[in-house]
Amino acid sequence: MDKKIISVINQKGGVGKTTTVINLAAGLSMKGKKILVIDLDPQGNASTGLGLSNTTNSENTIYNVLNGNKKISEVIQPSSFENLSVITSNVDLSGLEVETAGDSRRAFKLKDELVPILNDSRALYDYIIIDCPPSLSLLTIMALVASDSLVVPLQTEFFALEGLTQLMKTIERIKSNLNPSLEIRGILLTMFDKRNKLSGQVEIEARNYFKEKVYSTAVPRNVRLSEAPSHGIPVLIYDKICPGSKAYFKFTDEFLEQDKQVESAAW
Repeated sequence: MDKKIISVINQKGGVGKTTTVINLAAGLSMKGKKILVIDLDPQGNASTGLGLSNTTNSENTIYNVLNGNKKISEVIQPSSFENLSVITSNVDLSGLEVETAGDSRRAFKLKDELVPILNDSRALYDYIIIDCPPSLSLLTIMALVASDSLVVPLQTEFFALEGLTQLMKTIERIKSNLNPSLEIRGILLTMFDKRNKLSGQVEIEARNYFKEKVYSTAVPRNVRLSEAPSHGIPVLIYDKICPGSKAYFKFTDEFLEQDKQVESAAW
């Protein structure tokens, strides 16, 4: 499988992006897939949500890889979950844009650093999942350049589709100039409330516009999803049977099914 680097992206905050990274990574690792999560958000919420620290005194973060002080293999940390490793982030990362202003190849820095991992004959990871910051910044551009495909969480609320239009324009620009093979793997509806008419309307609009790119799973609003990160564990482990977990288990199956279909088409 070639298309193994996936960014979870939306320039809008609070749409379930990090929650999706944490629980897709956990779901895939429970299926026996070897996963590396790269936290590319200076807030470091994917790091803490997987039980690791995002404090500022650590040198073993993605920041120290992107500023040239460390190799990527030196900063990978095991999580307490089988098959799941993490490269953490912290607030230091927010200074990277200014610090690398003179580097003409800075957009390719993450991609270049990932090459040795991808070329390692031991096939270290089945998937590398990147948590992007909620902005269209240098860090997001780095992720888009390094990625094979994108998962876009879309909250089923007013103005959600307008924000998505802006993201699509950015993706098209990256495809034209920096990463022609980048594709949208799928759009995941989040914060879905079936009692709310607006949620239903946004779902219909999204499915009309993006067709089969929208996953059939819709992740509901669920208090357990909000609680799990404070315990440093994915909701799939925190409460296996809550509606949020059921949705992310289903989404994990859909995600894997996409690769089965690609593989069978290749035969």
